[in-house]
Amino acid sequence: MQEYEIFLSFVTNILFVTTLGWYLITNLQWYDYKISRVVLKHHKPHWHVLYFLIPFVAYYTTGSFFAIFFYFAILPSLFMWQKKLDKKLVLTWRVKRFLILLVSLTIFQNVLCTLKEACEVYGVFMPLFMAYVGSWAIERFLFEAFKREAKKKLSSMQNLQIIAITGSYGKTSIKNFVAQILSKKYKVYATPRSVNTLGGIMRDVNESLPLDTQIYVCEAGARESGDIYDITTFLEPQSVVVGKVGLAHVEYFKSLQNIIVTKLEIMKSPRLERAFIHSSVTDELHEKVTFFGDEIQNINAGLDGTDFELELDGEKITLHTDVLGAFQTMNIAVAVRIARTFGMSSEEIKEAVAQLTPVEHRLQMIKAGGKLILDDGYNGNIDGMLEAVRLCSLHHGRKVIITPGLVESSSELNLKLIDAINNTFDIAIVTGALNAELFDKNLKVKNKIMLSDKSKIQEVLVSQTKAGDIILFANDAPNFI
Repeated sequence: MQEYEIFLSFVTNILFVTTLGWYLITNLQWYDYKISRVVLKHHKPHWHVLYFLIPFVAYYTTGSFFAIFFYFAILPSLFMWQKKLDKKLVLTWRVKRFLILLVSLTIFQNVLCTLKEACEVYGVFMPLFMAYVGSWAIERFLFEAFKREAKKKLSSMQNLQIIAITGSYGKTSIKNFVAQILSKKYKVYATPRSVNTLGGIMRDVNESLPLDTQIYVCEAGARESGDIYDITTFLEPQSVVVGKVGLAHVEYFKSLQNIIVTKLEIMKSPRLERAFIHSSVTDELHEKVTFFGDEIQNINAGLDGTDFELELDGEKITLHTDVLGAFQTMNIAVAVRIARTFGMSSEEIKEAVAQLTPVEHRLQMIKAGGKLILDDGYNGNIDGMLEAVRLCSLHHGRKVIITPGLVESSSELNLKLIDAINNTFDIAIVTGALNAELFDKNLKVKNKIMLSDKSKIQEVLVSQTKAGDIILFANDAPNFI
C-alpha cells in the first residue's frame, strides 16, 4: 500500500508540475517571455490565482487528498481553460526546451527524494524555478549565437539596402506598401506578418532572407525603452520611417513623450542616409529628415477605394488605390516618397499604387452570403477604428459591429469610439470582459449584445444578421486580454 502511495505521489507530482509549467509558458509566450509582464501587466490576473496560486497552495495543504483534488478539479479546469483559449500555446522549440527541461528536473528531483527517502512531499517550486532559469540561460546563449549568425549574413550582403519602419500606428501597412511598390522594380523582401521584435527579425534573417535580395523592408516594434535601439543597431538601416505616434501601449511607456523618444531611437542607425518622420512625432529639423503626412490633398475615401493627390518634389500627382481608409493615404504617401528616393518615376509609382492590395485583417473587404464584411481585426488604434466606422456609415443597409473596444488604451478614447458606434450602428456585439462594463453602460444602439465567450460569435451572427448588412470586425483582441 505504501509503495502504491509513493508511486501515485510520484506520478501526480510530475503531472502537476508539468501542468503548472504549461500554464506558465503559455502566459510567457503571450507576453514576449517577460516574467515581469506576466506578473505585473497581465490583463486577467485572477487567472494566476485560479490556475496557479490556489493549486500551488493546495498541494502543500491538502495532504493525501491532493491527488483527488488534482485529477478531478485542477486538471479538468486547466484543460477547459486551455480549450477555450483562442490564442493557444504554440509548441516552438523554445517551448519544447522549457517543457523537456522541466519534466527532466522534476523526475530527477523525485527519483532522488524517493531513493534517499528525504521528502515527505515532492517539491513543486524548485523544478519550476530551475526550469525557468535554465531555459532563460539556454535561450540567452542561443539568442547571442543566432544574432552573430544573422549579423554575419547581413554583412555578407554588401549592396543590401535596409528600410526599417516603426511608429504606433500603421507600421505593418507602411511596410507592406513599401515592399509592394518597390518590388515593381527591385528584388524586395519584407518581414512577414507582424514580425517586429529583435528575436523575430534575427530568425527571419537567418531562415528566410534570400541572398539575392536588394531591399530588405523591416518592421520594428517596441514595448519598452531600448527596444527600437536594439533593432536599429542590429540592422543598421540606411532608410528609416517613423509613422504616426499616439497612445498605443501607453500602459508600458507611461507617457506619450516616452513613446516618441523610444520610436526616435531608430534615428541612431550608424548607416543612416535618410529618414521619413510623420509630422505628429516631432518638428525638429534634421538634414536627413523628410516630414510627411501634411502633403496629402483632396482625399475621397469610400467603400470602392481611395483617391487622393500628393505633392512630390514640386509635382502634384493623382493616385487611386483599392485600399480602404482615408488614414491609409499617409502610409501610402511615405511609401511613395521612399520609392522616389529609389529612382521610381511618377508613372511607375501611380501604377504600383493602383495595384496595392490591403494588408490582411486591416480594412479588408469580403463579400459573403449577400453580406459585406469589413475585416479590421488587426487594427487597434482610435483613428483607424473611427475611419472604419465612417466607411460603414456610407452603407445603405443595416450596420453591425463586433469589437472588444480599444485595448491598452484609455476610457476617454473608448468613450469616443462608443459615441461613433451609437451614431452609426444598428447592432453592436461587444466581446470579452476588458471594456464590457464601459460599453454596457454607454452603448445606446438598437440591439446591444454582450458576449463574454468569443466562440459564440458565429452563431450570434447567423441569428442576428441577414443579406444586405455590413459587418465590421473592429479589433480582435485575444481572450487573454
